[in-house]
Parts: sequence; structure tokens; C-alpha cells
Amino acid sequence: MEHNKNSLRKHLSPAHVWALAFGCIIGWGAFINPGKKFLPNSGVDGTAIAMLLGALVMIVIAFSYAYMVPKYPKAGGEFTFTKQCFGRIPAYVCGWFLVAAYLTNVPMNSTAIALIVDGLDGDTDLLKWGFHYQIVGFDVWCGEVLLASSILILFGWLNIIGVKKAGFVQTVLASLLAGSVFILTFAALFSNKTSFANMEPVWGFDRAKALADSADAASLDLYAHAGRHGIFSAILATFAIAPWAFVGFDTIPQAAEEFKFSFRKVMKIMIVAILFGCFVYIANNTVAAVAFKQWPEKVLDGDWVLLLAAEELLGKMGKTLIGIAVSCAVLSGIMGFYLASSRLMFSMARDGYLPKAFAKIDVKHGTPRNAMLFCILISLSGPILGREALGWFVDMSSIGASIGFFFTCAATLLTMERDGDHKPFLKLSAILGSCFSVGFVVLKVIPIPNLSGVHFCPQSYIMLTVWILFGAMFFFLQKNKLTQK
Repeated sequence: MEHNKNSLRKHLSPAHVWALAFGCIIGWGAFINPGKKFLPNSGVDGTAIAMLLGALVMIVIAFSYAYMVPKYPKAGGEFTFTKQCFGRIPAYVCGWFLVAAYLTNVPMNSTAIALIVDGLDGDTDLLKWGFHYQIVGFDVWCGEVLLASSILILFGWLNIIGVKKAGFVQTVLASLLAGSVFILTFAALFSNKTSFANMEPVWGFDRAKALADSADAASLDLYAHAGRHGIFSAILATFAIAPWAFVGFDTIPQAAEEFKFSFRKVMKIMIVAILFGCFVYIANNTVAAVAFKQWPEKVLDGDWVLLLAAEELLGKMGKTLIGIAVSCAVLSGIMGFYLASSRLMFSMARDGYLPKAFAKIDVKHGTPRNAMLFCILISLSGPILGREALGWFVDMSSIGASIGFFFTCAATLLTMERDGDHKPFLKLSAILGSCFSVGFVVLKVIPIPNLSGVHFCPQSYIMLTVWILFGAMFFFLQKNKLTQK
């Protein structure tokens, strides 16, 4: 039978789709951020509470996705839902910000590759050669750029030559990632080197102020988050980035045209992926703290705290486990978000929202080749910008994901009303999901007095403005070609 040149081939199994979601949820941040963000901003307890609440909110939102996928089983996910329910302009807004949510995660993961090598090669500095320059005080070396760029091109090529091959690679990477984290966690539980007393300060501390005052170990308690306001701020600082932390489960609808199984399995796959992701975030953060009597010192020194903790607990084996886990996290994130981004762009182009070239299907492999090539090209900006851009990409991804969540929940409510579906629990979950999605956007965009580490940094506001302007430009160029199909 001749393949339809405007449709994608059905090659993805439930294992492939779980690996897609889990591999996208867990990227570099689950391993780097315990020392960079989670421990100083929220501590062990604050991070655990924030991640559990975040996972719960994502599961509530996932009910809307599970309801909408069988209704509109086409590539594009949230974009397709919004187009069918709200029309052209809301669909374009949703799709454009989802591209930001997914595509920013690819260069984000690529810039972490240099961190992995730096952490594992000791004083060898394998990648610090050739030309180099500085961006916001951080050096970017030729070796780092070439390695990250090569990986981006390789995994982009894997996505082009076939989703079945990409799905297999994704499943292997996600399985190795999960296995490595489980081993490290059990090792920490039974090690005589760990102590729950080491978790202090459990709500984190004011890292910026401690650095400004040149605080030492004896005075760090003065900077600990405490009291009702301090604890609330600590939890909220991590909860506010839950859309970024769990973005990935929502990539499942992007590949809906390529499922070779029943849509009834979608909800279970989403929940399992979210719970796995929640476990990894909490486990990594806790292990990073319990291995040291003074983890705040490691944070102030700018060390890779989780790597040092693994080495403290298991020696070279611990370092190897972290190397395997974070490498798999980064590579599976690149693979998964490449797939999600290219399918979203393919769907938007097929309906005239983006140039028609992005809707072209590779005759031999049945994949959206041009959309994938564009994703590769944009992603190559990551290695060039360097690791300081990581935080900016996190903010953009959080906003994009939140907007996608909102439109999916709102579309669920409209579809239920239109089709006469009387399901009180689903209606309640869609209402709650809509409210939480708006709340996430407010927390990131609007500075709230006395809440530190929650809203955008200046560079993120600039990136958001540029992205909106580019989106407006594309819309006016394509507005006469848009369809409501």
C-alpha cells in the first residue's frame, strides 16, 4: 500500500511513548539543579513538597490530555485541540508558545554536555581547546561547541531516518537513566556515610545574600529560610517551575498519529512518566544533601553537588552512575524534544500556520524532514550561547508549557459541553488545570514582592519579547493561508 504523503507512519509502542515522555521530563536539570537551584532555593523538604505538588497538578492536567487525544488523534497535540475548539488566532498563540516550550529544551540539554565532561574528566579539561569567548562571564570553548553540535546533528539525523529507530534509542536511554537513579538512591539509603541530619537547612537558604556577605560555614544558619513566609517562599520557588520540570508528558499527543496501540493507554503512560519524573527529582536532590555535613558550602563553591555526593557514597562507581544517568537524560531529552518540536511544526505547517515546506514528509522514511532540519538549525544556537543561557531557556519553557496546559484544559471544557459529556471529575480537573496554568504564568511573568527566585530574570523578559515579536511576524505573513480544518 502506498503511504499517504501527508500523514505519519504508525511505529510507536507504549514503551516508546513512555520513554518519550519520561526522557523529556528528566533532562540535565534533574542532575545539575540540586546544587544550582533546588537546594539553595527550597532545601530538601521544600523541593520534595514542591515536586509532589507539581506532579499532582500535572496528573490533574493529564486527564484533559487523555480526554482530548482520542477526540483529535493528530500530530500537533494542544495546537490541534485549540484549533478545533477556539479557532485560528488562539491556535497560533498556543502552537507558537509550545514550540518555545519544546524547542528551547534541545539547546538547553546540549549546553549541559560540556558540564558533564567537565565534571567527569577531573583536571584534564578535555574540551577546553581551540578558540574561546565569554558570554555573561562564562567561557565557551571550541571543543565544547563541536561536541555538542555533533550530538545535536546526530540525534536530529536519527529522527529523520525513522521514528521507529528513534523510539528504540529513546527507550534504551530512558531505561538506563531510570536504572542508574534507582541504584544510586538505594546505595544512599543503605550507606553509613549518609545522615538525615545533613539535610539542614531543610528549607534552603538565601544563596545570593550569603555570597554577598562572604558567609562561612559557622554563619550559614543566619541565612536559612525560616518562618511561615520563608517556608512558603521556599516551596513556591520550585513549584513555580513545575511546568518546566514536568514538560514532556504532554509531548505524547504530538506523536498521536504514530501510535500503534489504543488511545485508552495514554492516561496510564502519562501518570507513570510523571511519577517516575517526580521520583528522580526528589531522589537526586535528597542524595545530594544527605552525603555531606555541610552541603551549603558545596553550593556556595559552585560545585556539582550531586556528582560529589555520588562519589562520596560509592567512589568511582558513583561517579560512573551519574555520568551514565545524566548523559542518558541529556540525550533522551534531545531526542524526545526533537520529535515533539518537529511534529508540532509539521502540524502547524500542514494547516498553513507555518511555511508549507515544514509540512513536507520524507518519502523514504515517512518523517517531517524539513521541520526536523529547522529544529536542528535552531538548536545549534545552544552550544554557541553557552551554559549561562540555561536559566533563560528554563523560563521560556515554563511559559510555553503553561500556555499549552491552559488551552488543553480549556478545550476539554468546551468539548465536554459540546458533546454532552457529563463527567464531573473530568470537568473539575479541567477547571483546576486551567487555574493552575494561569497561576504558573503569573508567577513567572509578574514580580511578586518578597518572593525570591520565582519570576523571570531580565534576559528571560528579553527572550520572551523577541519570541512574541517573531511570532507576530510569522502570523501576519501566513494569516491568509490558515485553515480551520
